[in-house]
Amino acid sequence: MPKPVSILRAKAPLRISFAGGGTDVDPYRSQFGGCTLSATIDKFAYVSCRPRNDDTIEVRSLDYDIVAKYSTKQTFVMDGELDLAKAVISKLRRGATAKGFDLFMHSDAPPGSGLGSSSTMVVALVSLFKEYFKRPLTSYEIAELAYAIERKDLGMKGGMQDQYGATFGGFNFIEYDATKAIVNPLRLNPETLLELHYSLILCYTRQTRQSAGIIDEQIAHIERGNDDALRATHKLKDLCVQMKNALLQGQLGEFGALMHASWEAKKQIATKITNARIDEMYDESRKLGAMGGKILGAGGGGYLLVFAPFDKRHVIMRRLSDMGGQPIDFNFEPQGAVTWRANAS
Repeated sequence: MPKPVSILRAKAPLRISFAGGGTDVDPYRSQFGGCTLSATIDKFAYVSCRPRNDDTIEVRSLDYDIVAKYSTKQTFVMDGELDLAKAVISKLRRGATAKGFDLFMHSDAPPGSGLGSSSTMVVALVSLFKEYFKRPLTSYEIAELAYAIERKDLGMKGGMQDQYGATFGGFNFIEYDATKAIVNPLRLNPETLLELHYSLILCYTRQTRQSAGIIDEQIAHIERGNDDALRATHKLKDLCVQMKNALLQGQLGEFGALMHASWEAKKQIATKITNARIDEMYDESRKLGAMGGKILGAGGGGYLLVFAPFDKRHVIMRRLSDMGGQPIDFNFEPQGAVTWRANAS
């Protein structure tokens, strides 16, 4: 009988960003330092790699409904089609003599969702090809490489929190300066975790967005020294520290109120962070008793996160559904990126 083919797989968790998003984006990060507070959830980016006996590389993306074939002998051209996969393969296969392979990619959240799906996919790809090409990378090096590929090699605008969150997993307070990120895992009381989860509503607005324009405006404000945007970004950083402290102390009422204050500050750093639909959904949630909330990611669409008292959750969820939103179930995920092997059936 033929020997079973071993398939290498990897997955990395998507994240909820509670506070600090925007302070991890240059030039603010390099000039003033930043911090973010986030947690990974049980939604993932998945990649699978099956070796071939020829020199063909076939890449399938379920999210974009694309199938493309390449040769191991060619130099990839970054032309907007499957660039994340091509950039990771190019970086990690240097000097390797491996045959071709089939690569399959998919994510539990659509691009533009605000859950960090693109960066999480890069982390999953780096984790997979680290094993495939036998590269000795630490967790910090995986996150740093994922950031460099996405932000520098491909020129995709954004910050650093998604790559580090997806790599390390769990609840993290991450600090940034001009040269590095430091991941501080939070050891939260189990009852605090249960109550926080019970207080949160994650609702898909059914609008995706392109974050690049929002981030371009944010960058321009900092480069030009826009006082209002700068003050708002400083406030985001300060509120992030306060939210971390409230979480560690189990003060969830304070956490919810600070989330609202953070959202009010976030809206001041770029004009397209919110829109009429987001404002309407958030305002309706507040009228029904929500203490705080925010749009996830850079803004403009994606997922709305709402912090609500336990006796208001069902009313708010029903209203958001009536408005065309889609509340989704989720749990916190403590583990970061992982790889494993399986035999093809």
